Amino acid sequence: MIKPKHLKRGDTVAVVSLSSGILGEPWAIHKLHIARERLERDYGLRVKVMPNALKGSRYLYEHPEARAADWMEAFRDPEIKAIFSAIGGDDTIRLLPYVDFDLIRDNPKIFTGFSDTTSNHFMMHKAGVMSYYGATVMTNFAEYVKINDYTAKAIRDTLFEPKPSLDLPSAPYWYDDEDEKIWWKEENVNTLRQYHPEEIGYELLQGCGVAEGELLGGCIDVFPEIVGSPIWPTKEEWRGRLLFLETSEEDMSPELLSWLLRGLAAQGIFDVITGILVGKPARRSKYEPYKEVYRKVVGFEAKRPDLPILYNVNFGHAEPIGVLPIGARCRLDAERKTITLLEPATE
Repeated sequence: MIKPKHLKRGDTVAVVSLSSGILGEPWAIHKLHIARERLERDYGLRVKVMPNALKGSRYLYEHPEARAADWMEAFRDPEIKAIFSAIGGDDTIRLLPYVDFDLIRDNPKIFTGFSDTTSNHFMMHKAGVMSYYGATVMTNFAEYVKINDYTAKAIRDTLFEPKPSLDLPSAPYWYDDEDEKIWWKEENVNTLRQYHPEEIGYELLQGCGVAEGELLGGCIDVFPEIVGSPIWPTKEEWRGRLLFLETSEEDMSPELLSWLLRGLAAQGIFDVITGILVGKPARRSKYEPYKEVYRKVVGFEAKRPDLPILYNVNFGHAEPIGVLPIGARCRLDAERKTITLLEPATE
C-alpha cells in the first residue's frame, strides 16, 4: 500500500461532499464555518471547499458525477495535501463509474471519513493507497465547542505527527447519542457534549493470543452495496487481514447484523483473516445483543471460536472516535486487550 505524506502547518486540505449533500444546506452551513476556523486556527491548515461540495442535497443526489469530479480534482490538484469527507450518507457507491484509480494511485493523499465513506475507502484500497477511517468535517472537525481530547490526539498521532508504533487505547469516556443527543442547530453551537466515564473498555468476546495483519473494513451497513462490485476484495485479498467492523446510527436489528455477518462467512472471509475489531455500537441498547450475534455467527456458525474478537473499540459512529489507517499493519493482543499500530500511519 502507498502511504500518503503527513500534514504540516501551511498545507492545503480539501473538503468534499461525496455522499449526502447536507453540508450545503442553509441549516448546516454553520458546521463548515466551525470546521474551517478550527482547521485554520488550531492546525494551521488552509481549507479549500471543492466546487460542488455546497450545492445541496438534491443536486448532489442527482449528480453523483459532480461528487466524483470534486474528489478526482482534489487528487489532481498538487496544492491539496489531504481530503476530508464532509459527512456520510447512503449512496457513495454511485461514484464508482466516475473514479480514476490510476489518478488516485499516482497522487496519494490523506483521505478521511467513515460511515458511507466506507465505499470510498474500498476505492482507495483498490487503487493501492492507504486511507483513514475517521474524522469527518461535520461530525469531528466541527464538534461543538471543541474536538474532544481523545479524537484530537488520534488525529495528531496519525495525520500530523506519525509514530513508529502507536497504541490505540480505549477512550476513558463515552457519549450517549441515544438519550442525550445534541442536535445540529446553530443555537447549540455553545453546548458541550457531556461524556460519561467508560466503565467497560475493550472487551474480548472470544479467541486468544496475538493477531496481526493489515487493517481492512468499515461500516457493515455499507457492505451490501459493494459486495460483488470491482472494489470488493477477493477471498485471497482478505487473507491475513485484521478486519474492523462497525454499525451506523440506523439502529440495525441483531437479525440483520446476523445476516450480514453470515454473508462474510459464506465468502470464507472468517477463514482467512487474523482477527476482528468491533466498533462500539452507536446505540447503547444494542451493546449486549450485538455481542451475542458475533459469538453466534463467527464462533458457532462459522466454527471460528479461536478467532480473536475485540469489542467496544473506539471507531465509527459512537463518540469519541479514533483514526484507523486502512492498510497499516496492526496488532490485537487478546490477553492484554490492546491494539497497536505497528508502523507510522503516514509518511
